[in-house]
Amino acid sequence: MPEHFLFWVGIILGALLALWLIIHLILGVRYIPHSRVGIVEKLWSKRGSLEEGRIIALNGEAGIQAVPLRGGLHFGYPMWQYSINHVPLVTIGEGRLGYVYARDGGALQPVQTLARAAPCNAFQDAVAFLKNGGQRGRQRAILREGVYAVNTALFVVITERAVYSANHQKEELQQFSAWQLELETLRAFTPVRVGYNRLSASSDEPPALPSPVDSGISAQDNIGVVTVQDGPTLDPGEFIAPQVGTKADGNSGHNYFQDIEAFLALEGRRGRQLQVLTDGTYFINRWFATVELKPKTLIPIGYVGVIISYYGQSGEDLTGNLFRYGEQVDVGNRGVWKQALAPGKYALNPYALKVELVPTVNFVLRWISGQTEMHRYDEALASIPIITADAYEPLLPLSLVLHIDYQKAPRVVQRFGDVKRLISQTLDPILTAYFRDVAQSSSMLELLTHREQIQKHATAELGRRFLEYDINCVAVLIGRPESDPRHGQNEDPIERLFDQLRQRRLAEEQKETFGKQQEAANRLKELNNAQAEAERQTHLTQTKIEIEIASNRGAAQLAEAENLALREVKLAEGQSRAAVLLGQGEASRISQVGQAEASVSEQKVRAVGDPRLYALNLVATQLAQSRQPLVPERLVVLGGGGGAGPGGGEGPLAPQASLFHTLLSVLTAWQATQQVQAEDGSPPPPTVAVVPVPPDSRKSTPPEPEPHPAYGTVPASVQKPVKPVLLKTV
Repeated sequence: MPEHFLFWVGIILGALLALWLIIHLILGVRYIPHSRVGIVEKLWSKRGSLEEGRIIALNGEAGIQAVPLRGGLHFGYPMWQYSINHVPLVTIGEGRLGYVYARDGGALQPVQTLARAAPCNAFQDAVAFLKNGGQRGRQRAILREGVYAVNTALFVVITERAVYSANHQKEELQQFSAWQLELETLRAFTPVRVGYNRLSASSDEPPALPSPVDSGISAQDNIGVVTVQDGPTLDPGEFIAPQVGTKADGNSGHNYFQDIEAFLALEGRRGRQLQVLTDGTYFINRWFATVELKPKTLIPIGYVGVIISYYGQSGEDLTGNLFRYGEQVDVGNRGVWKQALAPGKYALNPYALKVELVPTVNFVLRWISGQTEMHRYDEALASIPIITADAYEPLLPLSLVLHIDYQKAPRVVQRFGDVKRLISQTLDPILTAYFRDVAQSSSMLELLTHREQIQKHATAELGRRFLEYDINCVAVLIGRPESDPRHGQNEDPIERLFDQLRQRRLAEEQKETFGKQQEAANRLKELNNAQAEAERQTHLTQTKIEIEIASNRGAAQLAEAENLALREVKLAEGQSRAAVLLGQGEASRISQVGQAEASVSEQKVRAVGDPRLYALNLVATQLAQSRQPLVPERLVVLGGGGGAGPGGGEGPLAPQASLFHTLLSVLTAWQATQQVQAEDGSPPPPTVAVVPVPPDSRKSTPPEPEPHPAYGTVPASVQKPVKPVLLKTV
């Protein structure tokens, strides 16, 4: 059983081998996968070998055939006559470029760098390429994204990821790898992007261009400067290729260097091109042209751009014969353009045109050591060393305000080249010499105190001089002079002078202050007087008011007093009238009684015969009826002349005689009073009692009798015999 099995297995294998031999050796059936291409090499042919210098067979010669095999079954390629090499399809990614090198074709011309483009269906029709004049070498045409069935035995395709080639020698492979590295360095496998936002670009994009300092240009504001590597060379003396193919509709005719054949047909020249690429994406063969990104030209507000052109024909001078500082030409000619560019962004080729910014607004230049404005025109300027008439050697800081007419900006550039040379070669020497002359004729104190006059004179004089150079001098400003530190002085003489000025100024201020204080004191005195007068006026007014009040009060009191007095007078009159009436009644009664008693007394006195005896009898009766002892415990001696006896009399009976004498005097006085009463009608005086005066009182002078309010003074005739007595109203 095993022997039969092995027998049949051998028969089957032999049949299969015979079948395979029949298919491949006799029928020549070949299978090509759809992801590959079959490169056919004919081992021998009845037509002989290839022509000298050819490596691709077009007419069935032995060698590599021009037509490759695509995916599928193919008949007629027996193994004993054909060798088929399977190679992958050429794949180019999206947004990528592929570069082609042809190993066969016509030879390049001496002036050619790249082979001309021949119709060949993107290098997939090798027969058409060779028959339509295709040339060997690096091709001008490129492959865009996609998959291509390319005969890599004829065309070597270099992409970013691989080098597609077949049946090549080691040296050739090394050359292809070098080209791939070079193209990768140039970032040639990606299209040219101008004005592209690098922030959103992938990692394989070139880095963003640095933005110029303070230019206002962003990383997207750029242009592409093109340098062509193929075509006719430039004329002698030229280094910028002129723009070609520009039409009225704006089409360049060669699609911005993407249509190489059209560019060369328009007589485009190799070298750096005047025409630049603006914002957009361009699929340019980097073997044909390289692109350098440059920032756009920005002319900020407050400036104009004077164009200096390095290309073009020599134009006619527009400045006239009187201006001998260069020529100005029309736009497009070589030289300084007469028309300056207004503020804005411009896509200017920096290798063909140079833009000099000229400020048209007022700008400041500082001749101050260590200070520089933002425009940096004055970065090389410093304070001016001067020598004054009184041998001071300070450093004078200055500031100059200038203005340039925008229409004269090309003349300034034509005369000086740029604004910095204008400042360093003209303004600086003129300004320095002028202020040194001013310092030699002025003292240091005058520089400090007459600064305003010096500034005005300098502005007028320098303005007149600068007009010759198309510059307007707006103002000259002088700073504080400073001592030169190179002299190495221990004490700053300028500071010492400032101290003297400060002291002088302080003294003047003090004088003025004292004057103001004196004036203030006088004003204060006047104020105090005015205040005192105001206060006195207030007091006076108050006093007047009080006087009026007092007058009114006095008038009221007077009226009240008058009324009271009138009432008192009326009361007194009433009382007096009543007293008179009472007195009259009493007097009438007493008169009647007195008359009766007088009548009785007269009768008694007539009966006695002597009035004195009658009076003595009355006294004796009164003494007998008195409750007091006849002889008092204490004796009071009244009146009388002095004597040796008791009581001051002359004898023992002197006191009694004096007593009787006093009684008689009283009676006499009473009688006199009665007479006075009878004469003036006044009421009788009150009854008085006689009181003896103490002995000690006799030494004093007897007082003068005061007049009685009602009765007046007792007559002197009556008072003389009366001794001093103390009267007591009973």
